[in-house]
Amino acid sequence: MNINFLLAEMLKSQKLKIAVAESCTGGLISKLLTDVPGSSDYFYAGLVSYSNDAKINLLGVDSEIINIFGAVSKECAVAMVSALHNKTECEICIATTGIAGPGGGTPSKPVGLVYTAFLICGKLSFEKLFFKGSRDLIRLQTANFCLNYVLNACKNG
Repeated sequence: MNINFLLAEMLKSQKLKIAVAESCTGGLISKLLTDVPGSSDYFYAGLVSYSNDAKINLLGVDSEIINIFGAVSKECAVAMVSALHNKTECEICIATTGIAGPGGGTPSKPVGLVYTAFLICGKLSFEKLFFKGSRDLIRLQTANFCLNYVLNACKNG
């Protein structure tokens, strides 16, 4: 059984709702979560906040965070997940921001750099990740990482 079905079973059994704010994954996490029949039992919302304006105007990320740290930063990922939680009040919130490529990378922020942030039952965490491969592969690795992270967090309480 694949990860999204395992996670779906766990979310349903624990009666948890999940919401996602995606930038570099472009809606892939939301797609994987809603591929499972009955996903409306646990999936609350997915927002693809790809542009900086969307992060600011739709999510409510403070523009100063993006101006100071950049959209691809731990600070932005944490602000995204916090804003998402404030809007949805879901028990589980995920945010992703990164550089999927093939362009857009810099020496300090190369292609494959991804920040994820999680707010799971009141506990905030984040990860700085580096993935290699094509744009599709970087996005898929990010999505799979996020789903596995949530599954393990829910298993371990």
